[in-house]
Parts: sequence; structure tokens; C-alpha cells
Amino acid sequence: MMKTRPHFLLVAFATLVFLFLVGPLVIIIGASLSDTSFLTFPPRGITLHWYQNIFEISAFRRTMVTSASLALIGTALSLLVGIPAAYALNRYRIELPPFLSTVFVLPILVPEIVLGFSLMKSITTTMGVPVYTTLIIGHALLVLPYCVRVVSASLSSFDFSIEEAAVSLGCPRWKAFFTIVLPNVKAGVIAAFILALITSINDVSVSLFLTGPGVSTLPIQLLAHMEQFFDPTIAAVSVLLMLVTVGVMAVVELTLGLTFLTK
Repeated sequence: MMKTRPHFLLVAFATLVFLFLVGPLVIIIGASLSDTSFLTFPPRGITLHWYQNIFEISAFRRTMVTSASLALIGTALSLLVGIPAAYALNRYRIELPPFLSTVFVLPILVPEIVLGFSLMKSITTTMGVPVYTTLIIGHALLVLPYCVRVVSASLSSFDFSIEEAAVSLGCPRWKAFFTIVLPNVKAGVIAAFILALITSINDVSVSLFLTGPGVSTLPIQLLAHMEQFFDPTIAAVSVLLMLVTVGVMAVVELTLGLTFLTK
């Protein structure tokens, strides 16, 4: 069978797209390794000093812990709400009003700036809820649509007659959900967890309105650092955030394998 070579214009276009996507990452990595006291690319020298500087600044160390805890707690809360919501929307789609599916995606439809300001005005200012608790609520709301939509996509192809058969044979409905339904949508749950965790860690718009004295996230602290210093520490933190994202995907690949997404 004769093989056809791709047209050179197609190859050139694919190369340009690849450079467009990868180019900014290369620039950030290069700038983070520069031995100058200001951001520059290409780097004039190679040093890891700016990565060490991240952990020498107490504000960065503190906000790393805050961002990690917010991401984990907010994602867990959104999954606790999103999985039952997705199950109900698919299991009882005829009985439930159609507008409910739109309600769970409102945090995506509403601009994040509006969502952050609304939470600050209603929860922090009016109700007096502590800043950290408000951040948890904000991050949980922010990632809730990802949990609902991704898990719903997995449940849309699930045959609920299997669950009904188990219930008819005497299995309690709650046990049927945990032993039959949930294992069959494991791929959707894991994908939702990954999307929600990464979105929460990298959030700026909502956190910008909800942070307060003594409580901040890593992206917000990065913005505050940029106001006073424009050194390669900024690029180093950006690279660190990218490594966290890649690390989450690597852990999933090593423990479960990316093939779970196709199951």
C-alpha cells in the first residue's frame, strides 16, 4: 500500500500551532533559570537560585499550604454535591425539571469576577463568615460544574436497569449505588477530580475577592509579589504551578493509567 506524505503546508501549520502552545512555556522556564535580578529571555546565565527563593519567602510557603488545602477540600465538597446531583439528573431526568441542569453550571455561565464579588458581599461582609471558610465555599462553587458535567457524561451511558435489577434482588438502594453505579463511573469521577483540583489551584478571579489578612492563595501572593518585585521568582512560581499540574496527571498515569478515561 502506497503511503502519502502530508502536504508541507499542513506540516508548517501544525508546527506553528505547536510553537504557539509550547513557546510561552519555554520562555517562562528559561526566564526562571536566569541569574539576573530581573525577568529576561533568553537567560544570561543559569541558576536555580530563584526556585530556592520561593521557599525562603514565608508568604509563598504559607500560601502553598493554603492553596493545596483549599483545592483538596473544595474539590471534595464539590464531588460530594456533584456526584449525587449528576446521578439524580440522569437517573430521574424525566421527573426532574429541565432547568436544574442549568443551575449546576451557573458558576461557569456567570463571570468569575461577578461570582467572587457576590460571595464577598453576601458571605464575608454581610454574614461575617471567616475568610478561609469563604474561600472553601468559593472554590467548591467554582469547580462544581466540572464535577456535575463530567460525571453526568459518564452516567449518560450507564444502564440503570442494572441497578434496578440489584434492588429487585434485595440489595439496598444505597448499597447498589456504591457497589454498582459508582464503580462504573469511576473514570468520570477521577476526571472530574483532576479538572476540579487543577482549576482550584490555579484560580485567580474568585480568590482575588475572597482573600483577606493572613489568608491568601499562591496565585494571589504571586500577584502581590509582582507589585513590589519583578524578579525571576515570578517565573519560578509559574513553573512550579505547571509542575504541580503535570504531577497530578503523572500520579494518575502511574496509579491508574490514562486508559481509564476510555473505559
